[in-house]
Amino acid sequence: MIPLIEKVLCLKSIDLFDQISTEELSPIAGIAEECNKNAGEEIIHEGDQGDCMYLLIDGRVKVHSGEKVFVELGEGSCFGEMAILDTEPRSASITALTDCVLLRISREDFNELLLEKPEISRAILSVLTHRLREANKRVK
Repeated sequence: MIPLIEKVLCLKSIDLFDQISTEELSPIAGIAEECNKNAGEEIIHEGDQGDCMYLLIDGRVKVHSGEKVFVELGEGSCFGEMAILDTEPRSASITALTDCVLLRISREDFNELLLEKPEISRAILSVLTHRLREANKRVK
């Protein structure tokens, strides 16, 4: 069982939440559920309706579409984060390469939290705006 303070530190290490104070991250850590996946187990299936995001605490995963692998992710990475913000289908599959320990945050729990703490929404919007600006610079 991962202690709450360790969950907060893990959340603070990812860019989606790095602009949010440690105090504000505590409720997010409170809704983050620990889950384990075995090597070879599919965590996210491309095309499925997304309803949660994951933070990889331990292990390695691959992001892929069929046999085409886009990237491998390790400890401290997050994936599926867009699913807690919109209802679009998953854009890729994620499969565990090793046994993995993850934190799972559901869209439903996250949305309830955002209603209670709008400052979290503002911080996330700031990060997403920065990502979009950086992506636009690379396209030019």
